[in-house]
Amino acid sequence: MRLSPNTILISTKNKDKVREITQKLAGLNVKINSLLDFPQIPEVIEDGATLEHNALKKARTGYEATRLLTIADDTGLEVEALDGAPGVYSSRYAGENATYADNRRKLVEAMKDIPEGGRKAVFRTVVAIIGDDIEEIVVGKCNGVITAVEQGSGGFGYDPVFLIQERNQTFAEMSLEDKNKISHRGIAVGKAVEVLKKYL
Repeated sequence: MRLSPNTILISTKNKDKVREITQKLAGLNVKINSLLDFPQIPEVIEDGATLEHNALKKARTGYEATRLLTIADDTGLEVEALDGAPGVYSSRYAGENATYADNRRKLVEAMKDIPEGGRKAVFRTVVAIIGDDIEEIVVGKCNGVITAVEQGSGGFGYDPVFLIQERNQTFAEMSLEDKNKISHRGIAVGKAVEVLKKYL
């Protein structure tokens, strides 16, 4: 049962993602819920072979449980020197129960012998939008390089080791507002906002 025609569900229990996505949705005159507001809905198992598969699975799960207009993202860090790894496994690169710090340590270790010119990486976010008569996907990408050591204390995930060369800053050294203007997730959610405007 739909709670409100002007409610959007962010289909995740990740507080960091909720904060970033909510900031990008702020211009819409809607109420924002996330799966944190629906503890009875189980965490979605991200077993898809692609970011698109996982994003759609998370969005469908949220929509089917609440019948709310739902968005969900899946994000992967694709490192050129590692043949695109960790990619779809980014959130569990160091194991199923890995912390953000565990994943960063494994990445830094894997890159320790890679010279400065070979540390290119792409962050890619896929956002799926599911509603009564909607099923759309949008994508955001951001190019950067992997640093040899962590820089900055903000953000989450791989942010302290993902450097934007044009700014000479990692995402962890930027404010949320600045990061959201240029990041993979910010770009993807910005595109999702334009889609959502057609249905609100």
